[in-house]
Amino acid sequence: MATFDFTYVLLGGLAIALLVAAVTDLKSRQIGNKLNAAIALSAPLWWWASGLSLWPDAATQLGFAGIVFALCCALFALRQMGGGDVKLLTALALWIPPYPFLKLIIVMALVGGLLTIVFGAIHLLRRRKDRIAVPYGIAIAVAGLWVLGTEPLGRAAAVAGIG
Repeated sequence: MATFDFTYVLLGGLAIALLVAAVTDLKSRQIGNKLNAAIALSAPLWWWASGLSLWPDAATQLGFAGIVFALCCALFALRQMGGGDVKLLTALALWIPPYPFLKLIIVMALVGGLLTIVFGAIHLLRRRKDRIAVPYGIAIAVAGLWVLGTEPLGRAAAVAGIG
């Protein structure tokens, strides 16, 4: 009899939440607080299901998320990042270890650059004078989904020394 791995359910839920974040950011240019809270508050369940120890694994994730939050808050203060993006990246930092998170940032920057070009072109074609609003939640979601699909996370990452 095959065993049921709850981590896949949690990763599936995170993937769905990332898709919802992308769609809502595209439609309204906002990522809801409830969605970000759900992602962040489900991280301890992910830690438990994937076998992470409280020390040092979960503590590392908490500390790392604090660093991500501080860096993103600085970008928010400089008006380079939206508040929903700050919260979404911080919530993802609770799930994804530092090394795979760096890959997430690289993919996010590449996808974000492409989005900026596309939305900039649309902005120019419509001859708009206001500031371009790029739904960066799409880039975050695409990068997050890429990491979920390509990187070992949870206990597998901790054992392999990836996190």
